[in-house]
Amino acid sequence: MVEILWFLFAVGLIAAVVAPWLLRRRSGGIRLVEPGAPDAADPLAYGFVRQELLDVRMPGPDEDLVEVLDVVQRTQDWRAASQLLAGTPKEGEARWQRVQAFAGAASLELRQRPGVGGAWLRAWRAEAPKDAGGAAVHAEFLVQQAWRTATVGTDEFRIILEEARTVCGEAALLAPGDPVPYIVELAVARGLGYPHERFDQVWAKVMDRAPGHMGAHIAALHYWCEKWHGTRQDADRFATSAAARAPQGSLLAALPLFAVWEHLPDLAMVRDFYGTRVVSQAMEGALYAVHSARPDDPMLAHVRHLLIHFLVGAQRWSEAMHQIVHVDGHVGALPWTMGEDPAGEYAVYRALAVAGYEANGGNPATLPR
Repeated sequence: MVEILWFLFAVGLIAAVVAPWLLRRRSGGIRLVEPGAPDAADPLAYGFVRQELLDVRMPGPDEDLVEVLDVVQRTQDWRAASQLLAGTPKEGEARWQRVQAFAGAASLELRQRPGVGGAWLRAWRAEAPKDAGGAAVHAEFLVQQAWRTATVGTDEFRIILEEARTVCGEAALLAPGDPVPYIVELAVARGLGYPHERFDQVWAKVMDRAPGHMGAHIAALHYWCEKWHGTRQDADRFATSAAARAPQGSLLAALPLFAVWEHLPDLAMVRDFYGTRVVSQAMEGALYAVHSARPDDPMLAHVRHLLIHFLVGAQRWSEAMHQIVHVDGHVGALPWTMGEDPAGEYAVYRALAVAGYEANGGNPATLPR
């Protein structure tokens, strides 16, 4: 059960407490080593990004998005964001991620400067009400506000999501063929408790437009999980069915690992958690998906981040380090975004991976890039 205790320890502590310490395995067990000690594992020795510089806005690199976000937030002018979304293909994963990033940036600004932050998004909607990109970002912004600032089930929560649903409808009318407004509505459906028949109607519209959309499948999986409107069996069935029909090179083969994540609190109490058939098969499926996917697939970083979480828990240090090499610098993805400090959560797992890798003979020179 040592690996489960490591998992609970790492997730349960905030980075401010854990970051000053690194776990090292020794023949006599596990002990804590203070940074600066001669044998302390140092993530920076591998060229990894300092915790305070980790980008929480996106899961992986998107240079065009970073450049536009910087311009928008510096100038408070929405036009660059509108141009970027207008030039992003509707059917791809990148448009969905960029909509999420713009909405998240506005939400973070508003949280940091109540009543003032995110003014560029309000101006965008007021000055260009027929801009499809602005409507999609506004809808996603409302969804994020509901889940981040309101208590689930309260009148405030429902009112915000009802407004989001209205804006989803506006965005869909402005951009026929774009799956993004309906993907946003999947989160609305979860929060407002759409009956299955109504959810299926929204899902059908997504599938008509982008049947292989990984981001949409993850959003739908949230709805079907046990803590919302389905059962563990519903979620597993949805994930395994999507993985089974996934074409070669599709990341949908990794969806069962996301289903495991959805029910982690229950499953983690199982003896030899990481050795169970369900978890080990889900991990292998995700690794297969990563190895066979296009290197430029926008959802690849999402799968790598979740794999880091599970590979560290399973003490598969070398494989975890290989995933970290590809995504380090960006932490805007599950599982890190579920907490208040995504950078800190990620840094804990990265430190564990480095310590475990070195304790088993690894060093910066042996890590493939």
